[in-house]
Amino acid sequence: MPPPSPRAFGLTLVIGCAVATAWCSGGGSSTSPGPPASAVSPSPVTPVEPPVNASPPVTTPTPPVTTPTPPSSGTTNWVNIVGDTGFCGSPAMAQLSRLIADRGGDLLLAGDIAYPSGTVDQYMRCFDPELGRFKSRSWATPGNHEYETPGATGYFTYFGERAGPERRGYYAIREATWQVLMLNSNLPMTRNSPQYEFARQQLQTNPARCAMAVMHHPFDTSGPNGPNPNQRDLWEMMYGLGLDVVVAGHDHIYERHAPQDASQQSDPARGIRLFIAGTGGAPPYQRARRAARSEEFLPIHGLLRLKLEPALYEWEFLDVNGGVRDRGLNICH
Repeated sequence: MPPPSPRAFGLTLVIGCAVATAWCSGGGSSTSPGPPASAVSPSPVTPVEPPVNASPPVTTPTPPVTTPTPPSSGTTNWVNIVGDTGFCGSPAMAQLSRLIADRGGDLLLAGDIAYPSGTVDQYMRCFDPELGRFKSRSWATPGNHEYETPGATGYFTYFGERAGPERRGYYAIREATWQVLMLNSNLPMTRNSPQYEFARQQLQTNPARCAMAVMHHPFDTSGPNGPNPNQRDLWEMMYGLGLDVVVAGHDHIYERHAPQDASQQSDPARGIRLFIAGTGGAPPYQRARRAARSEEFLPIHGLLRLKLEPALYEWEFLDVNGGVRDRGLNICH
């Protein structure tokens, strides 16, 4: 059954909010300073990456922390999110570029931005020709391929301040009224690590009604590169502080997960919804397993778009032809 239209669902939420004001009310925004459910497996599946010179298959769609400058895309509160781009020769890059240009909104990049090693030359040859024109409204987080070049120097050189301060690859921005953490999943995220403390401090000292994190490696996935239990401390903290959404890449799929806690238990009221959007041009993967909270799985290229409202979010996943393959909405915590 197709998901209900955002308008129909939105009307239901508005009526519900009128009755339950306490649930739907929340704090204002502030400027940033800078299958069954199972526990997470302790052993990640061996990563799979495409051969460097492989041609991407043609897929047929199936039925400080810095404060960002005002987005050049106008007043829209839609953002575009995608990872695993910059695969030289992939026709999906030009198609995605047209989608972004036609719809506007900032571009959040979820790692593996230039294949195979994230060098400056690969950024210029494999990413910049199609997606470089959105650089002034892009915010990037690094993937594992960026670190094929020591210190991810290609990534930091290409994006400059759009990769965050101090060459850490993690920072915070505001999108509309939302607090957005751009995190570096190549660095430690365990309790008391610098990145863990940064994320905790941001969520505690810059409270927003709605909050999201973008990183490269997914906490769980139905693709071959997960789960990633090293993120469990971070998820437990973000869950406790009311984060709403995480978007990842790494697996070359689109996948939507139901809201869950750090033990992968269903929690529709307080759980974090995970999206995987590693759909930017690298060859798609097929399903390797079924993640505990997987709701939708599409092994195709495309673009995830989120509409960030003050108390809710809408999502839509577009294939490269602009067809809407998945959509819905949810209230923030």
